[in-house]
Amino acid sequence: MDGEELTEQETALYDRQIRVWGADAQRRLSKAHILVCGMKGTVAEFCKNIVLAGVSSLTLVDDRVVTEEALSANFLIPPDENVYGGKTVAELCCDSLKDFNPMVRVSVEKGDVSSFGGEFLAKYDVMVVSCCSFATKKLISEKCRKLSKHVAFYAVDCRDSCGEIFVDLIHHRYSKRKLEETIECQQQYPSFEEAILVPWRSLPKKVSKLYFAMRVIERFEEAEGRSPGEVSIADLPGVLKLKKELCEANSLSESHIPDALLERLVTGTREFPPVCAVIGGILGQEVIKAISGKGEPLKNFFFFDAVDGKGIIEDISSPDSRS
Repeated sequence: MDGEELTEQETALYDRQIRVWGADAQRRLSKAHILVCGMKGTVAEFCKNIVLAGVSSLTLVDDRVVTEEALSANFLIPPDENVYGGKTVAELCCDSLKDFNPMVRVSVEKGDVSSFGGEFLAKYDVMVVSCCSFATKKLISEKCRKLSKHVAFYAVDCRDSCGEIFVDLIHHRYSKRKLEETIECQQQYPSFEEAILVPWRSLPKKVSKLYFAMRVIERFEEAEGRSPGEVSIADLPGVLKLKKELCEANSLSESHIPDALLERLVTGTREFPPVCAVIGGILGQEVIKAISGKGEPLKNFFFFDAVDGKGIIEDISSPDSRS
């Protein structure tokens, strides 16, 4: 992302941001290319934030037709059906995002995210996937890691009043302020699969209950051949049965995954707009930090639950690699 200096037009438009994070960080942002797959409500919030921040380009992937569920939390989709004209969710969101910042190139790519090859992914600096299956997240995470260039990988999921962000920056160098000086740091990240495969018994005792609950739902959907979010209250007995099996296999007390929390996750599968705003804001902040190399990025999970209003960062990695 090294290259030309900011243009006079960019300097004028992003003046306030430059005062916050500096010209070098803004220059890096203005050269960054972002790929987003799955235009859910949380991702709509993220896209708005990252376009306003002034990245070079944003490419959207979501071939779905507009449904009531898609409209429920995505403010980028116009409520007027007359403008749909057979357009996909990505195309409608693209039209809206172009109005936020004409200096950012917003475009649409069609196709299944799991079919994108390394040559295509290498055109981007950041990859964000939303509400994907375990298999898809694992596949894309590995593809990003195998490229000769580092492509930051983020997976985000929001269910009702709960949200989760996963971050994989592979090997990331950054600077941060400590007292009156700037220090150079580096952080090593596990892949999505490596993080998920960390034995539950080896995790710290106070790990967020949401981490375990999300893994149970993820495993249930995978075992049943469901797409993310394709669960209902009728699935609760099966989910609770799987929870018991996973806890026994991992020597984890079942109290770590409250039944009431699992019931909320299978009942409220739609996104809750206020939570979308929180998660989308955090995701935007983290991507800006990763691109600019300024500020300590989170490693490697972030959880938010509107019930208690807490945002929690969890380092889910092998014990010898935790910082």
